[in-house]
Amino acid sequence: MANDAVADNALRVAPAQPEATDDPVRGVLAAFANDLVQGVDDTLAAFLSAEVASLTEIDAAMGGFASTARDCVLAGGKRVRPTFAYWGWRGGAGGDEPLQTVLPALAALELLHTFALVHDDVMDASDTRRGRPTVHRAAAGRHIAAGHVGDPDRFGEAVAVLIGDLCMVWADRLMSRAAVPPARLLDVRRCYDRMRVETIAGQYLDILGEDDAANWSVDRALRVARYKTASYTVQRPLLFGAHLAGVGADAPLTAAYTRYGLAVGEAFQLRDDLLGVYGDPVATGKPAGDDLRTGKPTALLMLARQLATPAQRQALGRAGAVTGAREVSRLAQVVADTGAVARVERMISDRVGEALAALDTAPIDGAARTALTGLATAATDRRA
Repeated sequence: MANDAVADNALRVAPAQPEATDDPVRGVLAAFANDLVQGVDDTLAAFLSAEVASLTEIDAAMGGFASTARDCVLAGGKRVRPTFAYWGWRGGAGGDEPLQTVLPALAALELLHTFALVHDDVMDASDTRRGRPTVHRAAAGRHIAAGHVGDPDRFGEAVAVLIGDLCMVWADRLMSRAAVPPARLLDVRRCYDRMRVETIAGQYLDILGEDDAANWSVDRALRVARYKTASYTVQRPLLFGAHLAGVGADAPLTAAYTRYGLAVGEAFQLRDDLLGVYGDPVATGKPAGDDLRTGKPTALLMLARQLATPAQRQALGRAGAVTGAREVSRLAQVVADTGAVARVERMISDRVGEALAALDTAPIDGAARTALTGLATAATDRRA
């Protein structure tokens, strides 16, 4: 695609020097981010256009179904996983390798992410995602509007499961188009498969925790963060990128990425825990306080129970049973009053420090070092 060459040139040269008043780390990120995201989005759009056309030939209804899946993928998002994968690749490959050879593999991670989001929304019974109705809610609405028979909610959930499954298959198909040696692509695939297994393991622990919250703990909540979020958001995408560059499993860079990825990934989830209670719905695209409404046993809530006075612990027992905005707000204040919010903020800061220490001695391309330094902060100090 024409835009691949534009993105490639932008990502191969040193970025323009930021103004003296700017943060140099953010300057590097800004110089690369737009072109990388555009390259990923263009790759996805071209691939999905052909896939939708192919499925439309089966039946007109399949065309609508496939278009819904495509729209989920292209609906926005921060493209976090392709970004970490890109810098993982760049850190090992240096600045002379053409981006277009690996763009299909980077873009495939966004399809995998869509699979996880759509299924997660069904499991969490979420109403909105990125400020719009979730896939299962939208499908249920179309079922009602069309006057179809049967349970619309059941139909919507079935459609969402199939859309998630389709996105996972699409991810496999797109990744296979990366122009790297077959043996190297096989190493990439092993990393990708491990990432998928760990994500499913983390998701299972996540839903188990909601049904067994009384027996949950801070350590177990962090284990969920490690496998559900750290693995497929930061750590495995970084290692995925390193494998695309041909970096070996025993290389010092692999060890640095593993350490950095775990720390930033856990911090990313801890920030999500805070946003799940105190986030601005305009920024997050989801209602504030959802985690308190469901009683989700996040590290934040587990810490609050651990630190609470008897009276506070009694109030926290309402988590999972509150519905109204005023009740949710009062419960959020109780969580903050226990000191849990401040403790989670320190945990985030400690993990960012651990991640930066991992980069200090890593044999890594200079631009990648600078970018990963910035991403450690940007991914964990966000409002959405």
